[in-house]
Amino acid sequence: MGRNRIPKQAREWYDRNKCNRMRLVAAKIEEMEKRQKMQEDNLYIIMPAYNEEANIGEVIEQWYPVVDKIGGESRLVILNDGSKDQTYQKIQQYQEKYERLIGIDKANEGHGGTILRGYKYAIDAGADYVFQTDSDGQTLPEEFWQFWEKRKQCGLLIGYRKNREDGISRIFVTKVLRLVIFLTFGVWVRDANTPYRLMQSSQLKNVLKRIPDGFFLSNVLMTVIYEKHHLRVEYIPITFRPRQGGKNSINMKRIVKIGRQALKDFLGLRKKI
Repeated sequence: MGRNRIPKQAREWYDRNKCNRMRLVAAKIEEMEKRQKMQEDNLYIIMPAYNEEANIGEVIEQWYPVVDKIGGESRLVILNDGSKDQTYQKIQQYQEKYERLIGIDKANEGHGGTILRGYKYAIDAGADYVFQTDSDGQTLPEEFWQFWEKRKQCGLLIGYRKNREDGISRIFVTKVLRLVIFLTFGVWVRDANTPYRLMQSSQLKNVLKRIPDGFFLSNVLMTVIYEKHHLRVEYIPITFRPRQGGKNSINMKRIVKIGRQALKDFLGLRKKI
């Protein structure tokens, strides 16, 4: 029976459903292309952890789906910085469940030294991109994807803590740090120490050569190097929540002490970076 002999209503139903099927096929193809493109690059997420027993389980549950979605050889790497609680034991428990989770236990050396160790580990392991965030639950994994989509456009994509909920004292410290950086290095950074940054491994490898081993404010110095050498930096607004559990290991007294040492170190490094 020819098409012209099919009732008009039936023809309209057939054409309508044919269009719907074509749209579904096109959507499937587009989704597959996006997934294939996403899996072209490996991502290593680096997290330092110190006495994060109260947070680490939920943080793993939140961030593991990111590396799982990207796939390939992507990994979530958590470096236990000599915790005195059960942080590392919890990481080990989750390793039995998640194959892309790597836990590294090490002696305490502070935040800066720990993330430097993590960056070098990721590069040596063959990561194409390295992302760093902390394990206290202050950052949101759903905001990561805007960084990933722009990964080929910049050497350093760094979160700008536009909506900060971690206290006035911390905001004050960030503003003072910004001024110190400008007076010392002559560069103006929007948010130098944000623990929410995505970097190309090939470029990061060269930047790390300029940072002393164990340097406490290594993320700050890294941001300065990227800015000073015009290595394509972009700041993206992110949410920064209060600590989700446990106690912050850094109080104002220690911040002042760190600040004094940082100024001394910055002056010594001013001409070397």
